[in-house]
Amino acid sequence: MQGNPNAAALEAVLMVVDEPVSATDLAATLDLPQPEVEELLAGLAAEYDAEGRGFELRPVAGGWRFYSRPDFAEVVSRYVLEGQTSRLTQAALETLAVIAYRQPVARSRVAAIRGVNVDSVVRTLVTRGLIEEAGTDPESGAILYQTTSYFLERLGIGSVSELPQLSPHLPGLDDLAAIELEQ
Repeated sequence: MQGNPNAAALEAVLMVVDEPVSATDLAATLDLPQPEVEELLAGLAAEYDAEGRGFELRPVAGGWRFYSRPDFAEVVSRYVLEGQTSRLTQAALETLAVIAYRQPVARSRVAAIRGVNVDSVVRTLVTRGLIEEAGTDPESGAILYQTTSYFLERLGIGSVSELPQLSPHLPGLDDLAAIELEQ
């Protein structure tokens, strides 16, 4: 890839994006055929992996973007989080987890699972772009919520199916199916 002007142009565009960009959009921007752009993306990703760079090029949430390599997560987290005041609260993290694993889900269901009112937390998560409305429940008319592509991007995953599985050893998890049927 080194010395390839199309690969260099692709890198230049990827350096300035703030969200994953599709191969289709990159092809249109660079005025190249999409298969060629896909080949360049795969080649660049392989090249960065082979060289052991501190960053990687990865497909996520329907597009491509540079990310710091997971091996350096601790160092990057320390740098990014020093002095940061806009981290999510414990309540927001718990609410986000319930929505991520249960989506689409109504606010009342999230409140029932957490055992507390989640109205303000849900508004905060919507404002931060981590969740969004996903229609209404046909039975109750309640607004349903789901995670966004920004949420996926922040986690560095392509879909919610890549979320870690909940441990089968969590207290009460054996009764979860029965509880769900009762409601």
